[in-house]
Amino acid sequence: MNVNDKTYRERVYHVVRQIPPGRVMTYGQLAVILGEGYTARTVGYVMHGADSERMPWQRVINSQGKCSTGRLTIPLNLQQELLEAEGIEFNASGKCDLNALLWYPEGFGPEEDLQPSLLSW
Repeated sequence: MNVNDKTYRERVYHVVRQIPPGRVMTYGQLAVILGEGYTARTVGYVMHGADSERMPWQRVINSQGKCSTGRLTIPLNLQQELLEAEGIEFNASGKCDLNALLWYPEGFGPEEDLQPSLLSW
């Protein structure tokens, strides 16, 4: 798959648009849900190019529960500030509680079998 392909990107955006305020997903979690051809790195690449006006890009963070864009945005730490405005708390190390905040699309929870609804187009 090609990360510049519109269908490839739209599959990422389709899931990200569903993340409710005050919840997060990780790059790797999205890659697993989307299946073959997706990696945490390619999801990050796609999110970097997302339309920030219409995409809740800030709700996708790294597997440590940290924001990966701290030094890449203007103003600095914009992602963390946007998440804090949604009620997400970060500790002094810049981590949020993934156990409490991680969101899964219906059918994709940690104890559920993957269902094909988001995987097939």
